[in-house]
Amino acid sequence: MLWLKTFHILFMMSWMAGIFYLPRIFVHFVEGKEAGQDVARLAIMAEKLYKFMTIMMMLAIGTGIWLWLAYFPIAAGMGWLHAKIVFVVLMLVYHLWAKKRMLEMQQGHLDHSGVYYRWANEIPLVLVTIILILVVIKPF
Repeated sequence: MLWLKTFHILFMMSWMAGIFYLPRIFVHFVEGKEAGQDVARLAIMAEKLYKFMTIMMMLAIGTGIWLWLAYFPIAAGMGWLHAKIVFVVLMLVYHLWAKKRMLEMQQGHLDHSGVYYRWANEIPLVLVTIILILVVIKPF
C-alpha cells in the first residue's frame, strides 16, 4: 500500500507542477503578443505541457481511486476524504479551464490580460493547500 501512496503522491506532484506552470505560459503569451514578439513557441510548449499534465492527472486520479477502494470499508467515516474529493473535482474543473485557454492559444489568441492569468494561477495553489490540509491534518 505504501508503494501505491508513493506513486499517487508522485503523480499528484507532477500534475500540480504542470497546472502551476501552464498559466505562466499564458501570461508570457499575452504579454509577448502585446510586445509584438513571436509567441508561436509558447503555444507549442503549452500544448505539450497540457498533454503531460493530463497523463499525470489521470494517473493521480487512478491511483487515488485505487487507494479509496483499498480503504473503502473505513472510508465511510472519513469526512476529510469526502471534502478532499470535492476539492479534487474543483481542480479537475480548473484543469479543463486550462485546456480551453490552451486551445485558444493554438488559435493565436487569449482573451484576457497577463494580470488575469497571474491571478488565475493562484486558484490551484489555494485548492492544493486545502487538499493538503485535509489530508495531513484530517480536521474531521
